Amino acid sequence: MRILKLFGHILIVLILTTLTQVGGVIWLVSVLISNRLKKKKRFVFPILYLTFNLLIIPPVASYFGRERLPVFSYVLKPRHWMYSILCRNYVSSELKVYLKRSSEKLSASGISITYLDANFPFIDGFPLFPHLSHNDGKKIDISFQYLDKTGKATDKKPSVSGYGAYVKEDSDYSSKCEVLDYWQYDMTKYLTFGTINDLRLDKKNTKVLIQELLSQSNAQKLFIEPYLKRELGLSNYSKIRFHGCQAVRHDDHIHFQIK
Repeated sequence: MRILKLFGHILIVLILTTLTQVGGVIWLVSVLISNRLKKKKRFVFPILYLTFNLLIIPPVASYFGRERLPVFSYVLKPRHWMYSILCRNYVSSELKVYLKRSSEKLSASGISITYLDANFPFIDGFPLFPHLSHNDGKKIDISFQYLDKTGKATDKKPSVSGYGAYVKEDSDYSSKCEVLDYWQYDMTKYLTFGTINDLRLDKKNTKVLIQELLSQSNAQKLFIEPYLKRELGLSNYSKIRFHGCQAVRHDDHIHFQIK
């Protein structure tokens, strides 16, 4: 029985660490507290986790050069509150300033920045699953802009997670990458957590968003599918690149990073 409990705790720690970076440690602390106070872990852990998430992690993360992105701002906000709960909305101080500056400029055109996965709060090199490179505070995924069924610009997005709702069923590279056995290329279509809106890509405002992101000198690169680069009229932007078959499709979101 003790071996099964130990295995269960190890599994929980691994899952929470993979999803949140800090959840595994908080779980272990909650186990100690619940045993000491004779309280059930299902009550202790949520309270302790929220306390860390809201009050402890943000100031400690600043010592690691990471800052939490806004959650309730209209011009710069997460696609879903779970990105904040899971501690996946941390970036370097430089990237936060960059995004706030861009969001303020874009708001004059009625465009807001909706972010998806960014980085964890601590330690360069710590992987943010399932991403390959969101591990230094300098990367972030951002949603496209969309039109509703009447053709009006909307702040809504076509999937709950912000991922997996592709602009086209097949991209230039979806079949090519599949032939090369890069099975994960279309993986995000299973990570939508539900599609909720009848929307289509707003090419005009998505182009404005991308141009603004690339307008500052410390912009390093931006990933979207090659066909979108052509269709949006951005072929002359050398910082817009193909991400490679080893990654996942980028016609459901923008990957952006600074130097």
